Amino acid sequence: MILTLTANPSIDRTVTLTGPLHRGAVHRAAAVSSHPGGKGVNVSRVVAAAGRATVAVLPGNEGDPLLRELTDAGIGYRAVATSGSARTNLTVAEVDGTTTKINEPGTALTTACTAALAEALDSLASAASWVVLSGSLPPGVPADWYVELLRRLRGIPVAIDASDGPLQALATEFGSAAPRLLKPNTDELAQITGGDPAELEDPIAAARAASTLTDRGVGAVLATLGKAGAVLVTAEGAWYAAAPPVTPRSAVGAGDSSLAGYLLADIDGAGPAERLRHAVAYGSAAAALPGTGLPGPHDIDLDAVSVTALDSLHYS
Repeated sequence: MILTLTANPSIDRTVTLTGPLHRGAVHRAAAVSSHPGGKGVNVSRVVAAAGRATVAVLPGNEGDPLLRELTDAGIGYRAVATSGSARTNLTVAEVDGTTTKINEPGTALTTACTAALAEALDSLASAASWVVLSGSLPPGVPADWYVELLRRLRGIPVAIDASDGPLQALATEFGSAAPRLLKPNTDELAQITGGDPAELEDPIAAARAASTLTDRGVGAVLATLGKAGAVLVTAEGAWYAAAPPVTPRSAVGAGDSSLAGYLLADIDGAGPAERLRHAVAYGSAAAALPGTGLPGPHDIDLDAVSVTALDSLHYS
């Protein structure tokens, strides 16, 4: 079972336009869709679509539209009562694949709600192959909360996908609280290594930066490089997977899908190169889907993803 935490869940609403977006203009919508969202929820959606067990831990109240959508999608969840409804995130998708996102800040969580979420994780974690902590933290939650949770989950494989304050707070504690897997994109990798995001789109530069994190105790770094693919760095080596050519339709959920693909391969016992192959295949498939659609196994083309081992002399 893959257990996910989404402290700041959302209902992701996508409006697909018939043409390009023009500021100040009136637009026609070609389609409108809505899905349960938030980074951990997205991971659970991909895992469930693959027919694997998952439970999403999140704040939510009985009757909340978000929980109804999770139920309708067949995704198991453990909800903790909170003071408000889930936020709504809006994605405006253009015909060429360009997406514009407007994300609400989310409902503030009380200390009691935050503690209840941590207790829900504790009660379920022993049955989990992986625990995923991902996404932004809502108002009222301290930036170092992922550090606290990581220490509570000591001995259990934890994957973290975070940015900004929560990621930086985590990075300061890698010596004593490092995750089994960290999944940054180029901007996030730059935030904690001092690099230039544009330069880190180069696989060698990204692997070199990621290796500084494994040197500090992170078990593995899966760095997604957008259309360039991804690199995986562990203490044993580094690998690069080029992304297959796809027609991009939406970048929403691509990183979450990459993380889910990696974890699905891992629980099947795959080695590092194959875990990376699955990550890039899932991420690329997500980018080719419209709106907030996320991939299932029928969308994945593993044969289209090539993986290359990187010589340590080239990135260390």
